[in-house]
Amino acid sequence: MTPAARPSSPEDVAVVLSGYGPVGRAFADLVRTRGDELAHRYGVRLRLGAVRTGSAHCLPRPGDPVPPRPAWGPPAALEESLDRSNARVLVQALPSSPAVRRQAAEEAVLALRRGVHVVTAAKGHLLTHWSELGEAAQAGRSLIRISGATGAALPTADLARSGLRGLGCRSVRACPNGTATFVLDRLAAGESLEEAVGAAQRRGIAEADPSADLSGEDAATKVRLLAALLWGWEPSAVRVRTEPVDGHTAPAARAAAARGNRLRAVAGASVDEPLVVRVRLEETAPGDPLHALAGPEKAVVYGCPEAGDITVSGGRSSPVGAALAMLKDTLDVTTAGRFGFG
Repeated sequence: MTPAARPSSPEDVAVVLSGYGPVGRAFADLVRTRGDELAHRYGVRLRLGAVRTGSAHCLPRPGDPVPPRPAWGPPAALEESLDRSNARVLVQALPSSPAVRRQAAEEAVLALRRGVHVVTAAKGHLLTHWSELGEAAQAGRSLIRISGATGAALPTADLARSGLRGLGCRSVRACPNGTATFVLDRLAAGESLEEAVGAAQRRGIAEADPSADLSGEDAATKVRLLAALLWGWEPSAVRVRTEPVDGHTAPAARAAAARGNRLRAVAGASVDEPLVVRVRLEETAPGDPLHALAGPEKAVVYGCPEAGDITVSGGRSSPVGAALAMLKDTLDVTTAGRFGFG
């Protein structure tokens, strides 16, 4: 935003945060500690109007930290949270688990229909309720952003949603799961699967249950969502084929390393094979953007035959990385339509 276009005083923007695990707490801290910076740079002062979990609810005072859990009240209906805080954005920091999928979908649909923007890091309801969410957003003239569900701090969704328009993207080739990349490199170095997973968990890279990461399910989910943004695929209709990282993978990882290459869990989709996402263990050579990844970094290569391949890589796999993605999306939906460069 140009200085001339920035409001003379920041616009107050209330946010309702649903979910208060590691990602939710990191988001709440960012809103509180960066408030002045964001108000100066973007002309909006974000504040937490309400924080919700399945068992409790609180209304933080502006500028104060979220109170300790014993000070929270009983759970409240989402309508109450939105109305009492006059919220413009619902931020979902919910786990991507079947147990909360319906809750996440119902919350998002309700908010969108009421004209409240939705920013989410949860994936499950995006896979199963994609069309319903889109219809709710149209009905409420609201926006939904999913960066936290497709690559944390890596702006993969931004490119797929709008950055590649008109460039003729025909394929996606990605390593969007930092745990799989980290584990494969540790296997190549001679560790066992148990040792590699343990190291990832100690560093906060892997979840306590890394099965979705190692099976390829998480990578496939992210590419399904990117394909939905790119080509309008219905995520629930996409067929998935995966090759897991398991106890039999170590010899292949070590053999690739001996040849100067690196084994990668590569998720791919193409307009030439509609509604199919595959995750394969692929040996990558120097010069390949996926070969260059270090530790838990992620990368997506968008295949644009005329414009040339466009690659985005890096990004931190951590609660802070996901929280930063949601902060970015919150700023995006609350500053959309303003004039100037911003």
